[in-house]
Amino acid sequence: MSHPSAELTRFLAGLKFQDIPAPVLRRAEDLLLDCIGSMLAGASGRTVQAITQYGLVMGPQNGPAENIVTRGGTSPVFAAMSNAAAAHMVEQDDVHNGSVFHPAAVVMPPAMALAQAHGLSGQALLTAIVAGYEAGIRIGEFLGRSHYTIFHTTGTAGALASAMAAGKLLQLDAPRMLHALGSAGTQAAGLWEFLRDGADSKQLHTARAAANGLMAAWLAGQGFTGASQILEGRQGMAAGMSSDADPSRLTDGLGTRWALLETSFKYHASCRHTHPAADALLSLVQTHHLSIHDIAHVTAHVHQGAIDVLGPVVKPATVHQSKFSMGTVLGVIAKHQKAGLQEFDDAPNDADIAAFLPKVSMQLDDEVNTAYPQRWIGKVTVTTQQGQTLHGRVDTPKGDPDNTLSRAEIEDKVRRLGHYHQASTDTEIDTLIDRVWHLADAPRVGNFCVRKEPASAPARAN
Repeated sequence: MSHPSAELTRFLAGLKFQDIPAPVLRRAEDLLLDCIGSMLAGASGRTVQAITQYGLVMGPQNGPAENIVTRGGTSPVFAAMSNAAAAHMVEQDDVHNGSVFHPAAVVMPPAMALAQAHGLSGQALLTAIVAGYEAGIRIGEFLGRSHYTIFHTTGTAGALASAMAAGKLLQLDAPRMLHALGSAGTQAAGLWEFLRDGADSKQLHTARAAANGLMAAWLAGQGFTGASQILEGRQGMAAGMSSDADPSRLTDGLGTRWALLETSFKYHASCRHTHPAADALLSLVQTHHLSIHDIAHVTAHVHQGAIDVLGPVVKPATVHQSKFSMGTVLGVIAKHQKAGLQEFDDAPNDADIAAFLPKVSMQLDDEVNTAYPQRWIGKVTVTTQQGQTLHGRVDTPKGDPDNTLSRAEIEDKVRRLGHYHQASTDTEIDTLIDRVWHLADAPRVGNFCVRKEPASAPARAN
């Protein structure tokens, strides 16, 4: 076959560890550590606990795949679900700007689970991670801006990214990788409507994407067929989910352009669409020594995607909604000069933040909107209580590839994530960091976190 989906899966099926440049492999390790930190921080979340409980009731009490949430073992599919939900809980997992896609939450969990279950090497895991990123990012770019208006790309493209990572570990050949893509694509789902009422769907999107991709790959290995053009076909994903799909994005620079290197770390614990404005306001607050009480109004000059995602959150009532509220995020920045997990935990009951909310507005900006999604420019206009007008701007938010986190900064972030709600001890975090940094030398992928004794079996539903 000769079409973009087939070309993409041929490349992924043939990808070998030796083909991947060293900087890509080192960045894959960085992203893995960052993701496991997010899993630890998200483990105590109510929605994560609900999904994990589902796995404990429906699945085995023990198994070869590590469940970061319980620190026990289970089957690969339930480990993937639980870990994927946790990775996306606290809004600290990575993001690729051009595809507006969070790769780690849907690629790392199924890849880790399969590598552990099958006793595979660290090199095999890293290769699978790269494959998942390269597939998911390109598919997100292919689906375009129109897709993201309605669909949560991490839920939709995420199922296919998961399938490609899993397919590498299952050693699928090119035809079966294409079948896996087809079976994952027909299960792809995830709608933004949950934001309007603060529903719990976001963690379900990543949990199901990770599990559905794993299932698609396993079925393909058994000879189960999927649509060969699930992406670009007349009744495929683009036909039903996009009005600006670009098939050329699926194969753009295969083997020369490594999309994984374009992935950004999340510096603030909030929706990525708030980060450019948050950085721009932070620069003004620090330069002019402003307090939250000095600010009369802030206009965040944003792209349309920010309005689409953040606009429905008018009155944030929960911590999670607060992370999708431009007013809350900028209020947290103005008061604390940082927007970490604890700051957001405190925000819903903070009178200063509540008073700040009506002082913030978003305005579509032609320059910012034209640059998006390749570049996420941050621009704010601040009016002070004294009537002074200040303009703040950042061209590269903290965490982007051109303003990235060093390994020391990643380790510091992971320590903060691991300490959240006492998820891990210092010793456990030290062990995690060491295992990830030496992953390429590991003949067999073991647990990344210290395993606890298995939890007692919960009562089964009648």
